[in-house]
Amino acid sequence: MTGSGGLSAGEVRLSRQQHGSNSLEKQEGSGLLARVLAGFGDPIIRILLIALAINLCFLLRGAPWFETAGIAAAVFLATFVSALSEYGSDAAFRRMQAEAAAVTCRVRRGGMLCTVPADDIVCGDLVLLQAGERVPADGFLREGALDVDQSALTGESREIAVRPQPEPPDSAQLLRGSAVLSGEGMMEVTAVGSRTLYGGMAQQMQEDTRESPLHVRLDALAGTISRLGMAAAVLVAASDLFLSLFVQGGLSEGAAAILQHILHAVTLAVTVLVVAVPEGLPMMITVVLSSNMVRMMRDHVLVRRLTGIETAGSMNILFTDKTGTLTCGRMTAELVFAGDGTRFDGMQALRAGAPALFRQVCADCRCNSGAAVSAGTVSGGNATDRALLEAVLTLTDSEPQEQAGDKVSFDSRRKYAAVRLPARALTLVRGAPELLLPRCTQYLAPDGRVHALGRETPQRILREQAAEGGRVLAMAVTDRAVTADHLPAGLTLTALVVLRDPVRRETPDAVYRLLGAGIRTVMLTGDHPDTARAVARRCGLLSARDALVADSAQLAAWSDAELSRRLPQLAVVARAMPSDKVRLVQAAQRAGLVAGMTGDGVNDAPALRLADVGFAMGSGTAVAREAGDIVITDDNLDSIARAVLYGRTIFKSIRKFLVFQLTMNLCAVGVSIAGPLIGIDTPVTVMQMLWINLIMDTLAGLAFSGEPPLAEYMQEAPKRRDEPVLNRYMTGQIAATGGYTVALCTLFLWAPPVRRFFGYAADPLRFLTAFFALFIFSGIFHACNARTHRLNLFAHLGKNPLFVCIMAAVTAVQLALIYFGGALFRTMPLSPFDLAVTAGLAFTVIPVDFARKLWLQARGAPRNF
Repeated sequence: MTGSGGLSAGEVRLSRQQHGSNSLEKQEGSGLLARVLAGFGDPIIRILLIALAINLCFLLRGAPWFETAGIAAAVFLATFVSALSEYGSDAAFRRMQAEAAAVTCRVRRGGMLCTVPADDIVCGDLVLLQAGERVPADGFLREGALDVDQSALTGESREIAVRPQPEPPDSAQLLRGSAVLSGEGMMEVTAVGSRTLYGGMAQQMQEDTRESPLHVRLDALAGTISRLGMAAAVLVAASDLFLSLFVQGGLSEGAAAILQHILHAVTLAVTVLVVAVPEGLPMMITVVLSSNMVRMMRDHVLVRRLTGIETAGSMNILFTDKTGTLTCGRMTAELVFAGDGTRFDGMQALRAGAPALFRQVCADCRCNSGAAVSAGTVSGGNATDRALLEAVLTLTDSEPQEQAGDKVSFDSRRKYAAVRLPARALTLVRGAPELLLPRCTQYLAPDGRVHALGRETPQRILREQAAEGGRVLAMAVTDRAVTADHLPAGLTLTALVVLRDPVRRETPDAVYRLLGAGIRTVMLTGDHPDTARAVARRCGLLSARDALVADSAQLAAWSDAELSRRLPQLAVVARAMPSDKVRLVQAAQRAGLVAGMTGDGVNDAPALRLADVGFAMGSGTAVAREAGDIVITDDNLDSIARAVLYGRTIFKSIRKFLVFQLTMNLCAVGVSIAGPLIGIDTPVTVMQMLWINLIMDTLAGLAFSGEPPLAEYMQEAPKRRDEPVLNRYMTGQIAATGGYTVALCTLFLWAPPVRRFFGYAADPLRFLTAFFALFIFSGIFHACNARTHRLNLFAHLGKNPLFVCIMAAVTAVQLALIYFGGALFRTMPLSPFDLAVTAGLAFTVIPVDFARKLWLQARGAPRNF
């Protein structure tokens, strides 16, 4: 055992060599460049990189440069913006971590008291602790007496009284990261760094987690797009070869000519393949996630990892800590009972209904306490002292305060506290009901009179409040002296005060909303099962008849298979340990569920990290906030419900954009195939295609990123983890409206009446300008179709002013290009009638899609994204 003078310098070095330092091993944070490079692993980005490489090869043979530049720009912007957003967020948390590491401690070494950084603590060090400090390592108490809060590590909301033991205990009494609430003492360090409970959790937190649902879905989408694009490219190449070699007699032109035809077909196939790839998708996803980050900040939701937003929308089970998340995280004096059972809902009601009783209760709260008021704030003492003093503080500011005499401080072994009031020659006693009630022979009635005390009423109150999860304190008064070793009989019961950590006002509604969204909420708490059951009932977690309440011991007795079988009924886990939280998340993930986890303590960090989406509370520890994907800055479950809504809105926005872009890509591919077959090699020029790509990619991405979160999304079932991005509704819309638009454009280019109307024989420029306008206007109307599944295209349009502004700007620019684009864009001014006819033809895509929606409605088929 270390001497009272502490370790010598040589012993410190030896201890550090044998047991290591107190610093935690941390994975190096990825730099900005590393994050950009990591972005190239995105499945859609990989397709674009392949297309970019092919395009670069053909660029050397004079192929159009705009596609190559567009793909390169899309890849760069998508990876850079995403990496920059996450890097900035991560840097802030690294700074927070560095500040936490700068904490110093008072240590006895070599017979002297010195101050050293917490990271320099070694096994065997003697560390001095007092109220307000954090325990820097694991160890046991050598001298003094401490009350500590270990809730951040164990989930236990109650305070722990730590006292010296005759022999060093087998396990640590004091855990790193615990807060010292009151008292002074000296601890001996037995474990440092990663060997502490805190350090072990920090290491678990750094383990890699599985891919997000969005990444899984995009991977599947990339495969689908690759197959479709390749099929379209092969079809185009085969059609071109058939036309040139067999229809136009190219087989008789010699080997050199045939090779030229083959090269042309391959070039055309590559062009179609590149056009088919939605290069705007990665950038749009980045834009929609980043823009919603700003929006969510206003709703107290800080996003650390971009994919965490969308994952929240896919969540179907949420494991949540109780203290500070479902509840307020602080004890409150909710009820007061007189000895005859009269109930008062709080101190305000007691003051109004029983002034004499209130005076006695108030005197106990103010005088029989280790807490004090400083600058209007209650501090010191234990949680019970602070809760009682806060309960009467505002009600007694104007009243003279009684002078307290001798005190007997509360001790967990003694289970009572007492104070003498010399002015009234009375002693106030407060403590555990099972200790005080047997010594009470009478009670103070609400009217101020004293009556004989019956036993049935107080016992009934104790049973009822215990079932409701309340902690009951007894207050009594006597004219006799009370010492630390003697509590006399013949006490007069003043009141029974019920303390609770109250459920947040928004919690029941948030639980209901999550349940309506298909998300089951499971409460994890360190409380006793009866208390946990009462809190869960008030939160609305036990509404189902088969709801199951289990404790950590039961959980440990279940096999993984049994746990998976019972998971659908599990509503509450009491006496939960950190390992239980990790195991529950793993069980949910094995069952194919998308698991969310909330938490604020170090004990929550491994589960926060492992979960598909981790919600860290803003008032929690820095370790928990670093482990989470999303930080809930107001610690409110209602904000988590809003995060789910945002996540679902984002996935809807991605799907809407995909419907628009893949429809336009289908049109572009169709026109590329049909144009040469009907004698028009370049229905759209390089500069026109550059403008089309800008609309399809950047501008459309911005337009759909502003889609509003609608409450109706919270009535839908969560999307499966493996649910494809493209569903039947989307493919039907793409095929129907895209196919119609391809037919419309092809008919426009080929039909003799159309050619005659626009004077194709006399001047093809007017005809080709009209076709350019038709293609763009069709795209604008397609965007309106894709924005909503409703028949009313104006539904909720006012909630996305960005969409209105962008579509209006695209229309204005298109008109400017028609009238002022000239040779650069191969356009000429159209007459108002020509423009009206073109716009009218383009507008037909709206009634066509309207008919498709009516047909789905008549069949009772799914009519949503």
